[in-house]
Amino acid sequence: MMGHPKKMPDFITLFNMSSVRKTLVAFVFSAFLIVLTFANHSISEGEIASGHPEATHEASASHDKPAKYDPGKMIMDHVTDAHDWHLFGEGHEAVSISLPVILYVKSKGLITFISSNFQHGHAAYDGFILNEKGSIVWEDKANTEAIYDFSITKNVLAMMLAVLVLMIITIGMARSYSKRQGKAPKGFHNLVEPLILFIRDDVARASIGHKADKYLPMLLSIFFFIFVNNIFGLIPIFPGGANVTGNIAVTMVLAVIVFLTVNLNANKYYWKHIFVPDVPVWMYIIIIPIEILGVVLKPFVLMLRLFANITAGHIIILGFFSLIFIFGAMKPGLGFAVSPLSVAFTVFMSLLELLVAFLQAFVFTLLSAIYIGMAVEEHHH
Repeated sequence: MMGHPKKMPDFITLFNMSSVRKTLVAFVFSAFLIVLTFANHSISEGEIASGHPEATHEASASHDKPAKYDPGKMIMDHVTDAHDWHLFGEGHEAVSISLPVILYVKSKGLITFISSNFQHGHAAYDGFILNEKGSIVWEDKANTEAIYDFSITKNVLAMMLAVLVLMIITIGMARSYSKRQGKAPKGFHNLVEPLILFIRDDVARASIGHKADKYLPMLLSIFFFIFVNNIFGLIPIFPGGANVTGNIAVTMVLAVIVFLTVNLNANKYYWKHIFVPDVPVWMYIIIIPIEILGVVLKPFVLMLRLFANITAGHIIILGFFSLIFIFGAMKPGLGFAVSPLSVAFTVFMSLLELLVAFLQAFVFTLLSAIYIGMAVEEHHH
């Protein structure tokens, strides 16, 4: 593919400066994900909190005692969202990056502060505390006023970084191709180009047909957004890496966007197939409910597949890693004995997760393209 410059003008058409505007608009979709994902911790109404003042005294009393390793807590802390980015350490010795907390309460208006004021869930601030699920609730349990949480959490920050990386890559490629028309790409762009052509030719055009270019910016955005966030969740340089695509709120928003795209662009033949199928009239009472259920289940399956696969991969890797500490707690020698096998399985699963990171992005994009193709397919096709 790289040795045939005659194919390059078609690729330049995709990345000329006018097309960049369309691509940038598509990336607004990624920013839209960030806004909608704020709803992950959106409304809280007087929940029981582990960070209540009584718990603070207990934590202080046991501060000098060595904490027992809890693999379940460690795994859940990794795969769930948080108001800080944990780097290393545990308890009062934990080192983390504090993130902005942005709340709206009708009685107080907009409230902003840094999450470090919660002291990892051991202190209250301005009447708010962190509960055991990591949600911000009222310190006074009797207060049931709704709290709207628009905070920059770990997952939101990770998505912002992913969108920034994608913007830098695509804008850089657009400028490079506009300056070097008719020439093969160089450096990192040489790696990204086959992925873009693959999504365009083997996913979008193969599934949608001659209308594929209309939906190509969205499909490219979906693929690279999922792929980059999957990779970021595995890179060791991101300590306590964010599990963005393993957050069901994120996959739900992606699925809703696909659902709206499919049903808002569907033609009359698509709706006829659902409400007036080519079956005997007496079967309508069975077929029509099944078809309507299928319209809803398609995005639901997209949401669940991505969430389950990414989360399961993280849990398995962390589970293998935890074996060292579980056996070490029984006997230090056992921990050393198990560590080579545990590390080997962890490395193997991490390499497998690199493949899964691509496959899940590909499968989500492919199914999205197939659903769009089914919705816009002409009758003679």
